[in-house]
Amino acid sequence: MFTPRHIKHSRLLLRHARKYLRYKHDKLGDADRQQIVAEIQLLREALRSRDRQKIHSAAETLDKTLHKLTPVTWESHWRENCEVILVAIVIAVGIRSYFLQPFKIPTGSMQPTLNGIIGHPSTEPPPNILRQIVEFVVLGRNYINVVSREDDQIFEIVPRKVAFFFTFSRLVCERQSFLVYAPPDTLRQDFNVFPGRLCHRGEVIATGAIDTGDQVFVDKCSYNFVKPHNGDVFVFRTNGIPGIREDPVSGPPFYIKRLAGLPGDQLRVDPPFLYINGKKAEGYGFERVMSARPPYRGYALGQQYLSKPDQRYTVPRDGYFALGDNSYNSYDSRYWGPVPVENLVGRGLFVYWPFYPHWGLIR
Repeated sequence: MFTPRHIKHSRLLLRHARKYLRYKHDKLGDADRQQIVAEIQLLREALRSRDRQKIHSAAETLDKTLHKLTPVTWESHWRENCEVILVAIVIAVGIRSYFLQPFKIPTGSMQPTLNGIIGHPSTEPPPNILRQIVEFVVLGRNYINVVSREDDQIFEIVPRKVAFFFTFSRLVCERQSFLVYAPPDTLRQDFNVFPGRLCHRGEVIATGAIDTGDQVFVDKCSYNFVKPHNGDVFVFRTNGIPGIREDPVSGPPFYIKRLAGLPGDQLRVDPPFLYINGKKAEGYGFERVMSARPPYRGYALGQQYLSKPDQRYTVPRDGYFALGDNSYNSYDSRYWGPVPVENLVGRGLFVYWPFYPHWGLIR
């Protein structure tokens, strides 16, 4: 790394010149071939002498000769740009397939450890455009203001996804429609917008702010070499899990929860505590939830599994037990059982956006 730049560039030029000779050996005339060989030799001798002026002069001469024999055309620029784009796409697909996959937190089941999409109804006018831009970049916050133009009724709310990360909803009415940057669940839960709602001309249908869910990188590689550990925040597919609705467009959804039971573990919930093999769950993530210090509330009893304080459940050898940190509002293994081992995607590694409040490594 301490080699001067002009020497590095000259060595690179020599490598390209030798490659050019090999590629064009059958097409070059004897005079051109001999000229290139002679100029390569001159540049080598200049590099051995470490004379900066000689190196610069020899490299410039060889470069001019190569450009004269292979003039640059517009086709070569397009070809080079296409090659760069193609290589970048291949690398990105490879990284996403085998190493890191971006994932958006869709719901509030892991709050406040990880935020899902949160709506903040408000009657206040949105801030100026500059502040909106700053809040979008830093907080992932977007402002909506939907006002009915007619006396009308909402017939349906159709979800629309853009570029995987951005979820819109199309409010379809009899006389009008609106495209809103918010998922249907958020509009229903936080803004009281639902099919069948009547709205009058000039009435505010939904106004306020929406915080996008935390967007994380999922480590898809490490579980190929080390076994999952209790306390990991992990992502899994929901294929074959009973009671989970499949999206007709994107297929079975991905869930993110905290791994609370390995194969063979015996679990019990006595609110606010989780017991693993007869002992209180250990680890920063579990202890934080069990402390029940707001906004954490501890672990709650389930419906199908762990529904009583004295009920115990042993995780089968081909499954993992998943619990949300927001236990009172989490649809997890207490309702539908263990996650099949083949459904594991990877460990939640890093919140990369928004930059506040959870940016950084996931614990």
